Amino acid sequence: MRTTLVAVGRVRRGLREVCDDYLRRIGRYGEIGEREVKEGPAARPVGERRRVEGERLLAGIDPITTVVALESTGKPWSSEDLATQLDRWRLEARPVALLIGGSHGLDPAVLARADHRWSLGPLTLAHELARVVVLEQLYRAWTILRGEPYHK
Repeated sequence: MRTTLVAVGRVRRGLREVCDDYLRRIGRYGEIGEREVKEGPAARPVGERRRVEGERLLAGIDPITTVVALESTGKPWSSEDLATQLDRWRLEARPVALLIGGSHGLDPAVLARADHRWSLGPLTLAHELARVVVLEQLYRAWTILRGEPYHK
């Protein structure tokens, strides 16, 4: 199973190291990738900015890919719920793309394309922190599936 995290914007140095560490750890269990897309033009209205970011997020995503939108109105999955989802996706043998929007959220076209909407909870997180949380939770889900002691 190929999993790709697609996110708007870049991650600063300290958080980049944390993301890279989790990407390395997850790589022991399955194929994982990350793609950063450029933020929309700051001088444009919010809706236009979201639309441009949405097009960039969806570019290159194959129609058979399972798309998960990180969205505040999505379903809050526990670590065990994510492990269950991850196992289902693994058995379906389809690629999975997890999409993290920019500071103004995700465009309606991205939400319409999403097969799942996942909420990290009621807190508002910077997209950089959301990326760290998603990667950590993916790693945790894999360790749950493998019965490893990381998840306590």
